[in-house]
Amino acid sequence: MARSVIFLPAIFLSFCTLSCIAQQQPCTAYKFSNNKLFSSCSDLPVLSSSLHWNYHPLSSRVEVAFRHTGVTDRRWIAWAINPTSGGMIGSQAIVSFPRMDGSLAVYTSPITSYGTRLEQGNLSFPVSDLSATNQNNEMIIYASLELHGNISTVNHLWQVGPMSENTPMMHSVAPSSPNVKSMGSLEFLSGWIKATRSPSTTLKNVHGILNTVGWGILMPVGAVIARYLKRFESAGPLWFYLHVSCQLLAYILGGLSGFGTGIFLGIRSHGIEHSCHKIIGIVLFCLATAQVFGGLVRPDKDSNKYRPFFNCFHFLAGCSTLILSIFNIYKGFDILHAARFWRLTYSGIILTLLLVTLLLEICTRWCLPITKRSMSNTVDKNTSTVAAVAAMDV
Repeated sequence: MARSVIFLPAIFLSFCTLSCIAQQQPCTAYKFSNNKLFSSCSDLPVLSSSLHWNYHPLSSRVEVAFRHTGVTDRRWIAWAINPTSGGMIGSQAIVSFPRMDGSLAVYTSPITSYGTRLEQGNLSFPVSDLSATNQNNEMIIYASLELHGNISTVNHLWQVGPMSENTPMMHSVAPSSPNVKSMGSLEFLSGWIKATRSPSTTLKNVHGILNTVGWGILMPVGAVIARYLKRFESAGPLWFYLHVSCQLLAYILGGLSGFGTGIFLGIRSHGIEHSCHKIIGIVLFCLATAQVFGGLVRPDKDSNKYRPFFNCFHFLAGCSTLILSIFNIYKGFDILHAARFWRLTYSGIILTLLLVTLLLEICTRWCLPITKRSMSNTVDKNTSTVAAVAAMDV
């Protein structure tokens, strides 16, 4: 009995010990083949990578080893520090990849645009002892950095991407891709790492939401209201206020805010061009602006000379804006690599609007006139009956 009492706690403690060991970061148990030793390390949250380092605070020198595992094909890897911001532009990178002849390239590359091909160049701080290995399905970059200003906290990024012969190609930029989450803050003294989100990714999502709600939803809703609600006499001026509200909100969200964020993204995204999406966006902004301010100089209904031309322009500009806006929303989904859920959701909204349009067309073009004619005939019959009765009384 006594042995059982002692044995059970021993098993429990052994289980807890093994669990703690299993939960330790894999980087702490890693042994480098060149027998290099690093006092600190951290397993990075994405892209199957880890970072090892020795920090010398008196000289602000850092010896680093960036390790990427699970390599089964030719790819490039990179680790970078950004001294000026938390994003990609301005980062000072160290790059490595296997060449076509089997040799291993390793060099420094300052990132100046989103369209970079990781060209070789000097960094803003000295780098020495640069080397790399590619074996056992893992790639490792070694380097020694001399940081300026006696700093211990830096913004760092790491990336993995495909190769085309001896040229590094762009990595995935889909919002759900781990490549857009591979950045954070690194504290060399404590080993503290905080993952951050790319500000450009957030701005792209905001740009997409503004345009989808403005151009893609409010604009079609306003068009449906303008075409059909005014045909119902009971609606009174309600249709006009609803139509104007939808169009103004669409212009503010899609025309001003969406167009403004698009311009800002274009300025920041050097080397990345989405010409078709951009041109359609400019045309949409011009058409919508003409629609909004054209309403202020709209000729009177009694103006037989200018009113027909205004109505024709208003109709053509409205139809063009409607078609182009929906088309450009889907182009934006392609650019953002949006999940299938968002495409289906937006498609469902558009199909619902089309169904409502069809029902209103049937109602206003056939049902409503028939009802009016029926009521008119009833009134005429009642009038005739009253007149006949009146004549008989006389």
